[in-house]
Amino acid sequence: MPRYRHILFDLDGTLIDSAPAILASFRDAFARSGIAPVRAVDESIIGPPLTETLQLLAGTTDPATIARLADGFKASYDSEGYKATAAYAGVGDMLAGLKNAGLRLAIATNKRIHPTRLILDHLGWLGHFEQIYALDLFTPRLPDKAAMIKRLLADHDIPRDSAIYIGDRAEDGESADANGLPFIAATWGYGSIAAAEMPAHWHAATTPAAMLTQLTGR
Repeated sequence: MPRYRHILFDLDGTLIDSAPAILASFRDAFARSGIAPVRAVDESIIGPPLTETLQLLAGTTDPATIARLADGFKASYDSEGYKATAAYAGVGDMLAGLKNAGLRLAIATNKRIHPTRLILDHLGWLGHFEQIYALDLFTPRLPDKAAMIKRLLADHDIPRDSAIYIGDRAEDGESADANGLPFIAATWGYGSIAAAEMPAHWHAATTPAAMLTQLTGR
């Protein structure tokens, strides 16, 4: 694989195991609101933006209901809940290795920008990333991850032939495709991608150490 100068990362399920913290805050939000979720609150719901996930769990798109649930989630997650987030083993070393190799790192995540920054600071990773993008970084909010990656590339004059996107879900690969970027699936995460089912032009790494080798050739 060619060496790329700009490495764009998804966050949840790729760099961090945020499932326990997120699921606890979803359960807390529903309990606070007195609403019973219509489907299991488990790892299968991790990844999409907050509003979309709440609509799925609540079985409604009613704005008042979703707003009440969102407020409950944020109150839980943004205060203490996010601190239960764990880095996947080896990710810290991978990020340090990429920086030491002179590569430029960025985040492009469906997660809200406020807890994204809180988590990166909590893990001591803020200094690794030159750009941190989220759907709600802009007003109006960006519509999807493909649009977010496009905006990041344009805002920072990043040539597509020098950039690559790393994620754990099919949506991540499809968003990379939409922007003409190569894609590596982090198969150690909880995303929906199975290596055997990926398109031929996508790549996979089973560990952060393997990802580092693919990206640096070392």
